[in-house]
Amino acid sequence: MIAITGANGQLGGLVIKGLLETTPAEEIIAAVRSPEKAQALQNLGVQVREADYDRPETLAKAFRGVQKLLLISAVVPGQRLPQHRAVVDAAKQAGVKVIAYTSLLRADSSELVLAAEHKATEDYLKDSGVSFILLRNGWYLENHTAALPGALQNGVIIGSAGEARFASASRADYAGAAVVVLTQPGHENRIYELAGDSAFTPGDLAAEVTKQTGIQVAYRNLPAAEYEAALLGIGLPRMLVEVAVDADLKAQRGALDSSSHDLSGLLGRGTTTLSEAVAAAVAPPQRAGH
Repeated sequence: MIAITGANGQLGGLVIKGLLETTPAEEIIAAVRSPEKAQALQNLGVQVREADYDRPETLAKAFRGVQKLLLISAVVPGQRLPQHRAVVDAAKQAGVKVIAYTSLLRADSSELVLAAEHKATEDYLKDSGVSFILLRNGWYLENHTAALPGALQNGVIIGSAGEARFASASRADYAGAAVVVLTQPGHENRIYELAGDSAFTPGDLAAEVTKQTGIQVAYRNLPAAEYEAALLGIGLPRMLVEVAVDADLKAQRGALDSSSHDLSGLLGRGTTTLSEAVAAAVAPPQRAGH
């Protein structure tokens, strides 16, 4: 059996749908903090089991009979490492043979504020004695396109990344890679640096939005303090704001660029392009009927 932690999340849901293409539903376990919120997963026929990172007793039950586990990194920076350790400990106790972990691009050398907990988790997993697969995910294209509705209204994309290059890929791309390593042999004890095939700058993003919509959108580079204030001003949680600002600043030194083609290699196809991501983000909502 294959278990996915954080299965109620967007990435987890995509992984489960991908697994269902080749794996019987009864052999897939959606491990979630809140089973009552997992009706959509239950409707797919997979097993839904309670797995609360902060309640280790639920983890031991959730992982019974599991051979392969995808540990999707927890949400709250600063709390992740003890939560991840609890998952690894419970999985080892349950006899899980392989743990795949969604880490961060070049986690062992990255300057990003997010990197330390990812590296510590990787080290703990390597020391556990359980076979590991490290999926070092780069930035999501969705991180760039989420703000496009506002950008189209205001004619501007804001940030503090300057001319930084982002080798981003879509959430679906990263989910696809996870499906491959969970369902095909030969990936144990390997590290994959996962990133998009083609990097782009914030200016490239603005130009692509302008091209596709006919609405003039520019990229405006802000000092970090101004960018932080703007994000807080639209109601984003401080935790997310600090991560976003840090990512832009460190991206200027190459933290989110990559020449690796591990991701397209696993997928057997090219990664989602900037053009495709923008098209999906600016497409009008689909209406029911004709």
